[in-house]
Amino acid sequence: MCGIVGAIAERNITAVLVEGLKRLEYRGYDSAGLALFTNAGILERVRRAGKVAELERALQEQPLAGRLGIAHTRWATHGAPSERNAHPHFSGTELAVVHNGIIENHEELRQRLKGLGYAFASDTDTEVIVHLIDHKLKELGDLTAALKAAVAELHGAYGLAVISARQPDRLLAARSGSPLVIGLGHGENFLASDQLALRQVTDRFMYLEEGDIAEIRRDQVLIWDQAGNPVQRETVQYHEGAEAADKGEYRHFMLKEIHEQPSVVQRTLEGRLGQQQVLVDAFGPQAAELFARVRNVQIVACGTSYHAGMVARYWLEELAGVPCQVEVASEFRYRKVVVQPDTLFVTISQSGETADTLAALRNAKAFGYLASLAICNVATSSLVRESDLCLLTNAGPEIGVASTKAFTTQLVALMLLTLALGRTRGCLNADVEAGLVRELRRLPTHLGEALAMDRTVEKVAELFAEKHHTLFLGRGAQYPVAMEGALKLKEISYIHAEAYPAGELKHGPLALVDADMPVVTVAPNNELLEKLKSNLQEVRARGGELIVFADAQAGLDNGEGTHVVHVPHVIDALAPILYTVPLQLLSYYVAVLKGTDVDQPRNLAKSVTVE
Repeated sequence: MCGIVGAIAERNITAVLVEGLKRLEYRGYDSAGLALFTNAGILERVRRAGKVAELERALQEQPLAGRLGIAHTRWATHGAPSERNAHPHFSGTELAVVHNGIIENHEELRQRLKGLGYAFASDTDTEVIVHLIDHKLKELGDLTAALKAAVAELHGAYGLAVISARQPDRLLAARSGSPLVIGLGHGENFLASDQLALRQVTDRFMYLEEGDIAEIRRDQVLIWDQAGNPVQRETVQYHEGAEAADKGEYRHFMLKEIHEQPSVVQRTLEGRLGQQQVLVDAFGPQAAELFARVRNVQIVACGTSYHAGMVARYWLEELAGVPCQVEVASEFRYRKVVVQPDTLFVTISQSGETADTLAALRNAKAFGYLASLAICNVATSSLVRESDLCLLTNAGPEIGVASTKAFTTQLVALMLLTLALGRTRGCLNADVEAGLVRELRRLPTHLGEALAMDRTVEKVAELFAEKHHTLFLGRGAQYPVAMEGALKLKEISYIHAEAYPAGELKHGPLALVDADMPVVTVAPNNELLEKLKSNLQEVRARGGELIVFADAQAGLDNGEGTHVVHVPHVIDALAPILYTVPLQLLSYYVAVLKGTDVDQPRNLAKSVTVE
């Protein structure tokens, strides 16, 4: 969601802040701003509604230079998107704050601060923070002490960056429920909500833990934990190439990330496969012992990750013989849960900072689960750090808001989990596992073959040029794939799309089918194929136009109102991974045809770090 960048240096850091904001545009936002302690010795800010480009233009008209500063991209929660609600927020002329998250007791604090004489210039919950810190600073005389005292009164989630004209030798940070990372330089240091924002200035990072407060100076970083004790946090060197944030030859990040899938799936598999079996230790040193005790699995996730969990339920029950429940994290965290004995609690998240999923994990710790496992793309994320076990997808940074390579690598990780559980529980035949391991090794090649359908799918996308509604159908493990296809189409092309199990057509959705309602179907060659063909006939009988992604061996061909795209053959267990690719391409080319903002679709954010 919102993005934070901060810097303290012996050089002008305006360009560093702006570039950092540009690198955080993928997170979704509606306004941007920065504050600098300028070379003239005063605190100044520039804010604009809209894109970072608007802020950049404003800075060209009103140049600012300074060696201490903070910047922010805001995604509106309290108060409409506007310049007055954009960050940074000031108290007087000497104190500035930027904030990610939500302060739940902001109304109570606002009334108290008004009683102390503070005037509010915005509708945001953030403004109470800067006035509260100012109040504490007047009492205590030290900015760090004031921040510590202020956060003790904040209820909710926050990632904070604070600067003051009174003490311009430091940049302060506080983290509770919203990620922050410190970038370490030589004679200069930086702060951001995502290390990607700082890759142009450093490759050394220090991740703040829950409850940490940091005092960042040019040549020193001091950190206190939640209990107020001085602590040292590990320095991590980041090796991912800066080109990960570059579109290269591709028109959009999304298209680039779709085409990266063969290589990133290969990366997900690396070090996890033996000759004929999954290496259980890849999940952690205690994994084999824990997995042998698992009698149930509870998967919790949001959005695309939830769809990955739904696919995994089919695998876990069929191949590993373990009952599996899958639930949306925002629902799971707010209901009373009956925990079955020896249940493995599995969370799935691309960023590892998804607010609802993280909260569900934290709540689950009191429910008596056997253990927690995170499937995630970010090694340093809160979800990974707070789980007993983890399996990293190793997909690299995903910039496009609509998830693509994160989804396929999550599916691969979940198949590895299925095979590991099946073997350790004694439920999976060794020959079956060996066969699946062989097919997993071939999967990157199959994905490359699916990507070779690019031009064919681009042609099919033309059928959607004047359409406003679409149905997606699938059976078995392909039903969640159909759900993911519908989500992708609506996310980036703004076409209303719904997914149904194909067998449910006659129970209601068939009423929607006519010549203006395209029906997209995934049809691998499996035991449900004949039933699926019957469902397709129901659509054609009502004049519906069919777009069918079918196995070359499925016996489906083009006909009147029926457009068949042949997908490379793959074993049924891995078909959900493969069939995802043409649906991603379809949504991409329809969005391009519609002229929408593919990488930054309206109203959406990449990392949903608030409730």
